[in-house]
Amino acid sequence: MSTVDALPPIRPEAEYTLPALVDTPTERPLPAAQRVWQQAWLRKAVILLALAVLWEFVARWQDNDLLLPTFLQTTRAFAEGIAGGELLLRARASLVVLLQGYLLGIAAAFLLTTLAVSTQIGRDLLATLTSMFNPLPAIALLPLALLWFGLGTGSLVFVLVHSVLWPLALATFAGFQAVPETLRMAGRNYGLRGVRYVLLILVPSALPAIISGLKIGWAFAWRTLIAAELVFGVSSGKGGLGWFIFQNRNELYTDKVFAGLVMVILIGLLVENVVFQTIEKFTIRRWGVAR
Repeated sequence: MSTVDALPPIRPEAEYTLPALVDTPTERPLPAAQRVWQQAWLRKAVILLALAVLWEFVARWQDNDLLLPTFLQTTRAFAEGIAGGELLLRARASLVVLLQGYLLGIAAAFLLTTLAVSTQIGRDLLATLTSMFNPLPAIALLPLALLWFGLGTGSLVFVLVHSVLWPLALATFAGFQAVPETLRMAGRNYGLRGVRYVLLILVPSALPAIISGLKIGWAFAWRTLIAAELVFGVSSGKGGLGWFIFQNRNELYTDKVFAGLVMVILIGLLVENVVFQTIEKFTIRRWGVAR
């Protein structure tokens, strides 16, 4: 048997021209139902609707308006409170006090973290103060605040600053510590020092952690304010949402109590899903540092 016979046959080369994919879609569109379900607001609305239906069912099954009014009764009381203006006035009173304490807490946290990233004594001061005061509930300071600042807005602002300052300072400092060393070196090479170094280098890089701290501080401040107003909320004959809830509880208007709670929840949802999401959309999401 010769060597030529042992070799496999060789096929002749051939070239094939494939048709252009001009009219063929590169991706298949999703079904209409799936496209609609991808909307976050719709999924959240379905969850809220399911909770409302469950609430109505449980309230009707229990059949005791004093303990648990139905969702429809609460909706009616909420609409009456909005139409009469009482709920809006109470919400405005709470938000005005909250904004004062929240902004002061942000300013104090910024000063403390700026000092911490600038000096060793500042880092020791931040670590010591947060270890001491962060575990301390803000509402526990209300009796002292009443002694120091009297029966007025100052006492509420004091406990709000306490509730915002420590979690925001910790989150901000953790974000500053995570800034890459290359960015720090670039800032120092440009001659940035002190507050300019913090504002131009550290803050933009640590913005995801800062916004997370702002969210935590907002949640702490909001529930601290409502809890404080449940104990003390009247200044010159006016009170916020917490006092509205407490007053109607004393008068056994349970539907109005739930209406006040609904207002507290709606404000929380509005701040979380509108204010903070807008800030994230125009900052960290646009810059590609968050999903």
